[in-house]
Amino acid sequence: MAGRVVSSGGEPGRGPERGNRGRLVRRAQPSKPSQPPRRQPRKTVSGSSADPSRSKPGAFVDARRLSSEDLVAKTLRENSGTLGLATRPKVVDFTARARERKRAGVRAIALRAGIAALAVVLVVGLCWLLFLSPALRLDASQVTVTGANKWVSESDIRDIVDEQTGRSLVLVNTSDMTERMSSIPGVTSATATKRWPHGLAVAVESQRPAAMLKASGGDSMTAVDSKARVLNSVAGASVDGIPVIEVKDVSAGLKRRAVKEALKVLDSLPESMRNRITKVTAATQDSITTQLDGGKHTVVWGDSSQMKLKKAVVDKILSDKKVIGDKTEVDVSAPLRPVLR
Repeated sequence: MAGRVVSSGGEPGRGPERGNRGRLVRRAQPSKPSQPPRRQPRKTVSGSSADPSRSKPGAFVDARRLSSEDLVAKTLRENSGTLGLATRPKVVDFTARARERKRAGVRAIALRAGIAALAVVLVVGLCWLLFLSPALRLDASQVTVTGANKWVSESDIRDIVDEQTGRSLVLVNTSDMTERMSSIPGVTSATATKRWPHGLAVAVESQRPAAMLKASGGDSMTAVDSKARVLNSVAGASVDGIPVIEVKDVSAGLKRRAVKEALKVLDSLPESMRNRITKVTAATQDSITTQLDGGKHTVVWGDSSQMKLKKAVVDKILSDKKVIGDKTEVDVSAPLRPVLR
């Protein structure tokens, strides 16, 4: 339609331009930039995990939106008793607490001291009971001795035991006692056993005399063992079945090597053969000789070596009349090659 003005986009500040076909065209004015939307206050949604009391650093915090707590109700909850009644909050008195700790320390020290004193008393009492009290003292009337014979005096054994009488059995040294009793001439072995609470049992093995030493020109004889020790002979003791060795002097004879070898030979012989011996000669240590059955047979033993073999050879020869025949002397100083004379 003629005379109509149409507005179109154009550059600002320019007037109307003629358009096509002579029509005036008005440029459209540019629109103003839009304002940013106004920030709405954030609403708290029930059940949301957002905490209105927390905000980002530098952000505005609205105190009206902060959560509040009822301190009175909290205090009542914390101090309520078993029945739900409110109780007075506990007030800590540091001075009283210090006094309590001090008293507890004193009680602990007193308890430890009491335990230590009790332990000392128990140890002292136990030591007195074991070592000093009469409850464990060795009583001489409860000491028994077995194994002594007419050549080993029981009184010599009791003399050793009496040295321990009156002492506690805990302190009695049985090893020392047995060693001393074994050194008594004629005692092969000895044992001492404690019999609680007051007794002691002593058992000895007493050997017979290996021989009787007879000094030339006299009638006295001295019993000796295989170690050339003089036995404690009892007056009136029988010497039947005990070989007799004639020496010039008893004291000097006990020191001779030939006499010591003769004692070893005689001690190793069985009782059946010892009872047949009527005379023993020991000119040298290698020529120990015994006479049997009143001189019917003579055995030359040589020294004390290989006695087990020598005894077997002598028993075989003397028990077989076809072997011994009319011979009276058997020389087994070399047992593998015996000689009959």
